Amino acid sequence: MTGTATTAETLKQRQAELKATYADDTALARQTLSARIIVDLPTLSVQVIQPTRLNPVGLHQGTGGDGSYVCPVELFLAGLGSCAGVTLAAVAHAMRLDLHHAALTVEGDVDFRGTLAVDRTAPVGLTAVRLNFELESDHPPESICKLLELTHRYCVVHRTLDQPPVIAATVNGKPL
Repeated sequence: MTGTATTAETLKQRQAELKATYADDTALARQTLSARIIVDLPTLSVQVIQPTRLNPVGLHQGTGGDGSYVCPVELFLAGLGSCAGVTLAAVAHAMRLDLHHAALTVEGDVDFRGTLAVDRTAPVGLTAVRLNFELESDHPPESICKLLELTHRYCVVHRTLDQPPVIAATVNGKPL
């Protein structure tokens, strides 16, 4: 495992500094995290370019992490981008659309004041998510629009976000 061990005391100190900073300047608490995906059209697969690694996972610097770990939200964004990219490749193949290049960036806005309980009215979680598709094709815009419409329709992660499922938590297999 890479990264440095963060003690509870170190984390408490970092978070206290961040809380004071965010209380003084709320704009610093609002950050955009992102993931970058390159679609491999011939194999109907993707490569996650950003985050540059997928393990180990730890706290984001904006919540007291030391920056040596990938943040879980970045993994979440990479999961959405990966699903959208794989679905895009499969739908393009089914539609017989030749794409010369396909990539996408997924961005998510977060306000760390909510996560760190600096402001109880600040949201905890992403407040906006954006998918930016970069496509090179000789097909007309109508075909590309249909491709993106069908990509959204069949992307499991995107559709899950559209209609979130009920999530149940257990401890050692037992409901809370």
